[in-house]
Amino acid sequence: MRAIIVHTLTFAALALPATPAAAAEMATAIGPIVGGKDGMVVSSSSEAARVGAEVLAAGGNAVDAAVAVQFALGVAEPGFSGIGGGGFMIVYDVDADEVTVIDSRERAPASAKPKMFLKKNGEPIAFAKRRTLGVAVGVPGALAGAEAARAKFGTRPLAELIAPAIELAEHGVIVSQLLAASVREHEEVLAANPAASALFLPGDQPLSIGDLLVQPELADTLRLIAEDGIDAFYHGPIGQAFVAEVQAAGGGMKMSDLDNYQVTLDEPVRGEYGDYEIVTTAPPSSGGLTVLQILDLLEVLDPGQYPFDSSLRYHLVMKAMHLAFADRNAYLGDPEFVDIPLDDWLDPKYIQKRAALIDLKENTCPLPSGELSGAPAPAATAELSNGHPQTTHANVADRWGNLVAFTVSIEQHYGTGRLLPGYGFFLNNELTDFSPFPGRPNSVAPDKRPLSSMAPTLVFQGGEPVYVIGSPGGPRIIGAVAQVLLNLLEYGLDREHAIAMPRVYSAVCSEKARWESDLSLTIRDELEELGHRFLDEPAEVGDVGLIAIEGDTYVGVADPRRDGVAVGITRAE
Repeated sequence: MRAIIVHTLTFAALALPATPAAAAEMATAIGPIVGGKDGMVVSSSSEAARVGAEVLAAGGNAVDAAVAVQFALGVAEPGFSGIGGGGFMIVYDVDADEVTVIDSRERAPASAKPKMFLKKNGEPIAFAKRRTLGVAVGVPGALAGAEAARAKFGTRPLAELIAPAIELAEHGVIVSQLLAASVREHEEVLAANPAASALFLPGDQPLSIGDLLVQPELADTLRLIAEDGIDAFYHGPIGQAFVAEVQAAGGGMKMSDLDNYQVTLDEPVRGEYGDYEIVTTAPPSSGGLTVLQILDLLEVLDPGQYPFDSSLRYHLVMKAMHLAFADRNAYLGDPEFVDIPLDDWLDPKYIQKRAALIDLKENTCPLPSGELSGAPAPAATAELSNGHPQTTHANVADRWGNLVAFTVSIEQHYGTGRLLPGYGFFLNNELTDFSPFPGRPNSVAPDKRPLSSMAPTLVFQGGEPVYVIGSPGGPRIIGAVAQVLLNLLEYGLDREHAIAMPRVYSAVCSEKARWESDLSLTIRDELEELGHRFLDEPAEVGDVGLIAIEGDTYVGVADPRRDGVAVGITRAE
């Protein structure tokens, strides 16, 4: 398996295509697992999934629907993503038979300093404090990315795609189990900000399941974008208010940073597992390369010789994670600033050498990063983002065969915790994804993009697409996507079982591993005998959404870990 990245194009180079004819009437199917011949949307939010399905049924294509879904997710799950963040979209254009990655990752402002997350004594500022600082806020790319995708591949006006989100914000969304749990868990962060507290802790009580969340300020903000386009943010009053809030929090962002922001259109990275081709996001997201390396290591180790629910299978998965994350943390960063050793990354000889470090009888620890030719010296210590980052993800397929996977984040739950007064969306804290230490591949620099873990992914077999997959969850995205792909491509599990099967996450072998409640005590005991250690309580590892392409039918599967749904559409007879 080998990966390549080529040059990028800037947003300014995009052109608007023509609009297709109106669609015939559609019948819809909604549930955790559904089929549809003429379109599919899978999302953790039922409101957002329905919005996407309505766009498809009205004749919009997959990119139109994905953009509308993302605006709706910013309303339904406002603490996880929104117009104050950024992300990665992967698009399969069926007519051109090409895959494009649209990178709307946040960038550091011109004022960013290499040591801005260090105390005077050289120690990192505690993460709980660091995430709230103005210097933690990156220049948002979500709006620019949505517009870049729409202009390049879409068929519908931006105002039309924002309209459903305006309605949701104005009339309210039902608070889901996921959102209610998040508000309770992060009540202290929300209470520290008057605007956030008023919205999410009315009467000093956290929102509960079934409550109606009405966001009039966000509705007005979205309405202004619908009227004036994304210039309302990058050159207008929304951006001015955003910059003023960042500066009030101690950051140095200016309107010139918004004006200079650029989306890039990138070639994906590609790899193989058996006779499948995996096509996924390129750096500055580490997600794609790390997923590919995990799967390459596992393919060498032949996990299929062990039962899919055995402790040895989980042991191999965890050790492959340790090796791949060691390389990720040592070498990856923004390719506009860092030379990434792609020639060696997935080279079979290198993979064989790395896989040979895995002992079937024990959890060998630590496992160092590998030696990659032409690469700078690796970072001195393993680093991952702190806290428990959260994101949103959606998968979309249309009647013509176009496919989209789209992941967006504001980093932590509620980003910095600062809801922009008068505008109703959160300021991201994405720059805490940088290493706090200077001189490393992922160190802070002006206009640099911090390393991400997002991994929206497409899978092909015989040149034809067979899966669209992705997940939210910070670095856990990588472990979740890799394990579901292993279940599908190696073990041949059915779609539902492949997603529902309990997952583990262990990026650094010296730290306790995350595990899910369905993982049997017997397996955990056997893994502990090999030297693995686990957190005291279970916690979810990702929320994987899947679209399977089976002949002339799409099958959508939402992860049972959350409130997600799949919505399939079929032309009415």
